[in-house]
Amino acid sequence: MSDIIVGLDVGTSNVRVVVAAYTEEGNLQIIGIGTSPSTGGLRKGVVIQTELTKRAILDAVEKAELMSGHEISDCYIAIGGTQIESTNQQGFVSVENQGGEITESDIKRVIESACSIPIPPDRRILHVLPYTYIVDGVDGIKDPRSRLAWRLETKVLIVTAAYTTTHTLVTSINQIGYNVDGVMLKILATSRSVVTKDERELGSILIDLGGGTTDVIVFADDAPVYTCSIPVGGQMVTNDIMIVKGITFDISEKIKIKAGCCWEEYIDEDEEVLIPGVGGRPPEAISRKELCGIIQPRMEEIFNLVNDKIQMQTSTKKIVAKNIILCGGGSLMPGVVELAAQIFGTSAVRIGNPIKMGGMIEECYSPEFATATGIVLSFAEEGKKQPEKKHYSTMETKQNNGGILKKLGDYIKNEFF
Repeated sequence: MSDIIVGLDVGTSNVRVVVAAYTEEGNLQIIGIGTSPSTGGLRKGVVIQTELTKRAILDAVEKAELMSGHEISDCYIAIGGTQIESTNQQGFVSVENQGGEITESDIKRVIESACSIPIPPDRRILHVLPYTYIVDGVDGIKDPRSRLAWRLETKVLIVTAAYTTTHTLVTSINQIGYNVDGVMLKILATSRSVVTKDERELGSILIDLGGGTTDVIVFADDAPVYTCSIPVGGQMVTNDIMIVKGITFDISEKIKIKAGCCWEEYIDEDEEVLIPGVGGRPPEAISRKELCGIIQPRMEEIFNLVNDKIQMQTSTKKIVAKNIILCGGGSLMPGVVELAAQIFGTSAVRIGNPIKMGGMIEECYSPEFATATGIVLSFAEEGKKQPEKKHYSTMETKQNNGGILKKLGDYIKNEFF
């Protein structure tokens, strides 16, 4: 096997690690995984207690090392949550060789033109994702190279991240002895693992139901056109159970995982859930329908918030009634597919399990590992084009016109931290 590729997903509820390597035949396979509770180190995808975060990362990485039999020194990470913002922009240039063929230089200049917007000093560009080119007024062109033209335009999705919050995460990883070789958008990494090319072309919404946030990315015509993060996640569901039933957060989480459901039609009338007593109170038996009555309204709220956000983006309205892919820990709750189908008005809803890469570790093909697996897949592809690694141990902005994630059907320009 050649050098290993490590994907590190630092989430609000859990830290997950996926270790992959190439076989002698050149096939990428997973050789180790690790997971550890975040134990309160993050809130809504942002590090709030560095020591707790570092312990959780170290624990997950050590488990992955033990399973894979490899010592880990480098990793790739993804960032998401409320620190992420996106905007759609348009740029245009005159083709250098007027009436001649469009060149790579023209493409680079038109993307730079689209990026000529003021960026606040506390933010950095993470991705610039072109989703269409316009050649002499003709829209919908994916690859304008070699076309004869006078004028070239492009529409791009610019994704920015907060400087300080990303710096804190990268620094925390560096301080426990691991180099960060690349940074990318978390929901974009997840999409690489669970969204098919057909779904991207037809138009799809990927919803990552995390613990602290719900991250969303919208695809149309095989390109990402919108992304956002909703500051509500599975922990809010747990919090609702805790408040209504007067029990601890940990007990509420266990009950949610064991007996939670967000679609009442799945529950029989006589099903009961035993709630442990707190402070000397005796255990209490409640109907599972009552538990569903606590959970379902919050899950409905999450989906409605996502739907409202997307509806506000006029350019993406046309894809709302097509494909919905759900992943993250929240997607494991019974009834989540049916509830999403009702809210979004489509039957084309499915759970996004990561594509299989080989190896004997079945646990990593759960929606919970979609992001970590997607990180590995994304940077493995880029590694074939750019074998030289770069460590992001500082937060100096770096230009990389060849770029991480040059795929996704388009030329992509990235700035890393």
